Parts: sequence; C-alpha cells; structure tokens
Amino acid sequence: MNESTPARPVVFSAAQPTGQLTIGNYFGALRNWVALQEGRECLFCVVDLHALTVRQDPKVFREWIADLAALYLACGIDPEQSAVFIQSHVPAHAELAWMLSTFTQVGELERMTQFKDKAQRHKTNVNAGLFTYPVLMAADILLYGTHQVPVGDDQKQHLELTRDIANRFNGIHGPVLQVPEPIIAKGAARVRDLQDPTKKMSKTAASELARVMILDDPKLILKKFKKAVTDSLGEIRYDNENQPGVANLLEIWCAATGNDMDAALSHFSHNMYGKLKVETAEAVIALLEPVQSRFKQWREDEPALAKVLAAGAEQARGRAEVTMGKVHDALGLMVESGRFE
Repeated sequence: MNESTPARPVVFSAAQPTGQLTIGNYFGALRNWVALQEGRECLFCVVDLHALTVRQDPKVFREWIADLAALYLACGIDPEQSAVFIQSHVPAHAELAWMLSTFTQVGELERMTQFKDKAQRHKTNVNAGLFTYPVLMAADILLYGTHQVPVGDDQKQHLELTRDIANRFNGIHGPVLQVPEPIIAKGAARVRDLQDPTKKMSKTAASELARVMILDDPKLILKKFKKAVTDSLGEIRYDNENQPGVANLLEIWCAATGNDMDAALSHFSHNMYGKLKVETAEAVIALLEPVQSRFKQWREDEPALAKVLAAGAEQARGRAEVTMGKVHDALGLMVESGRFE
C-alpha cells in the first residue's frame, strides 16, 4: 500500500516477556519508544505468544508478562497516548499469522539468522513455532496498518520479510496491507557485555556479572560495574577495537547522563578505570531509580495495571478488526453472517 504517511503515523513495537530486560533494552528501545509517542499513534505490545517457542513455567510466565507491561509504563509509556496490551488478548494476531504463512516461502524462513541461532541454542526443541516466528511478527506489525517500526540490527531481517510478505499479498490482492518502514534510532548507545565487551549485552548471558538489568538493586549494579572487564593500558580512550571495555563504559555513561563522547573523555581524563566504573554505575543507578519506583507502584496496584491492559487490548482489537475485514474480503472468505457477498 503506497499511501502517503498520515498526520499521525501508526507505530508498533513489542518485547517478549522472558525475564527482566537489560539497560541495553532500555537505552536501545524503551527510552526511544517514549519519545516516539509525540505526534504518532503508538501500540506497544507484550508478545507473550512469541515466548512460547521456549517452554515456560506457567506461574512464572504470568508474572513476567505483568512485569513487562508494568515496566513499559514505568519507563514512560503513557496509556493516555498509547495502547499498551498483551498479544494473546487480541486473537487476530494468530489468525492473520496463519493467513500470511500462505504468502511466505519456506526458503525465506530457512534464511532467517535468528532461527538458525535459536535452533542451535535449543536443539531439543526446534519446533514449528520457532520456524514460523517471523510470520507471527509480520502479523503483529501488519495487523494495525503500521507505518513505522523501531528496529535494531537484530530485527532488520524480520522487518524486511514483513515488507516482502505485505508486498506479495498486495501484488495479488491489491493495496490491502500497509507496508511498514523502519525507524532506526540515531545515536542509540551500543551497550555491550560487561564481561566480554566484544558482544552485545544480553539477558541470556551465562554470567550475571555480564548484564545489568533495569530492575537490579543499586548495590548489585555497583558490584557489576566494579567487576566490568577493561584492559591493562591504563588510558581512557574511545577505541572500540583496542579498548572495547573502556569504550563500553564510556558509551553507557554518556547514555545515562546525556553527555556526548567529548564531554566523557574530558571528564575521565584522569585515566583512572576505578573511577570510570564507579561513576558509570552511579549514573545508571540515578537514571533507573525513578523507573524502579514507578515499576513497584504499578506492580503493587494490579487492578490499575489490568485496567490499562484491558483498555489497550480493546483499542488494539478495534484497529485489528478493520485490517482483518479487508484481509477476509481480499481472500474471499465468507462473512460471519453466512451470506455470500
């Protein structure tokens, strides 16, 4: 669909409820989502169906779902401006995914690098859901007439497939699905593993010292930064190739304080790694303190959280109905009344 972008473009983004999120998720995604609310119609989803590709403990999983929804709100997503909802509360996600799977080639799914990576890590459970994961992601996006999707490097391939599926569907049935464009966050911090700064910080890292979680206790955050890997050069420079650990700390300090790299290098011209680690930890702690406080408030008021999620799901279902009506009509499916139209 090659329509001009409306005055308020639709933005969709989501995260999986598979445990806590890291400060990398905060700097790279959640904080940017908050800024996107200005002048856009945003939908922020907790994609619980995606998380089922890995076996989950039901009791723990329900807590993770609520935690992530509360974290969205704690980070600054405004339910008066944006729809915040749970994926499984809008059945059209799964319905559209099935329909779109008939417009997706097996070879396209086999080329997905995330499928290859996850299949290696979960060799005892390489299920069909893991294989068709990108089709459900495409449905998540296309269901809402999404114009823009904030993406990181690890999701670019999935968004390209989404665009290919939409264009293929439209090529056969006319301009039914809005073809989304990526939003690439400019100047987003590249937060890396504190124990192996050549890798991206991940919530699945083997060592707890490698990752800083948004909800970590301040004492634990300080401990993790104090144990961050640097080098033996004894000089604070921004050199990703030769000093990735120092460069990582500098980037995190800039992201937490709002300063640029020139200011960071001037501030840390003393070349003392210990002070760099402690001050970076202190900056992160100060930034996360209000987020953690608001998170606690939302989690302790379950009726308020449930009300927000119910309203968000209702709003999402209303928009989804419009898209599904067009898709049903395009595919020649019989309307619910049983009349042939």
